Amino acid sequence: MSIDNVEKFVARYGKKAQETSTDVPEHLYPHMWRHSRAMHLYRNGMPLSLVSEWLGHAKMDTTRRFYANADTTMKKETIEKATSDFYSLFSNEYDVDWEDDEDLMK
Repeated sequence: MSIDNVEKFVARYGKKAQETSTDVPEHLYPHMWRHSRAMHLYRNGMPLSLVSEWLGHAKMDTTRRFYANADTTMKKETIEKATSDFYSLFSNEYDVDWEDDEDLMK
């Protein structure tokens, strides 16, 4: 199937999806699925070198430039994972008594 045909399918079904959901972006293109899948793999622990191979990139720098940026969710999960054993504030075990105390907060 040609790239043009894939783009036509994506445009056609993208318009149908937009009718049912406002979450679907206005401009859709096939590379979005490729990028999204690669980011899901990376976020779920696939090493960047394997993501690079999966994408078929000839150079690791290409993958690093476009996919190696950690998003907010990845940063948050990493911080929680690295500190949860040491800091109980990250768990819901303790009730914080300073939450509604304006004087203490100041």
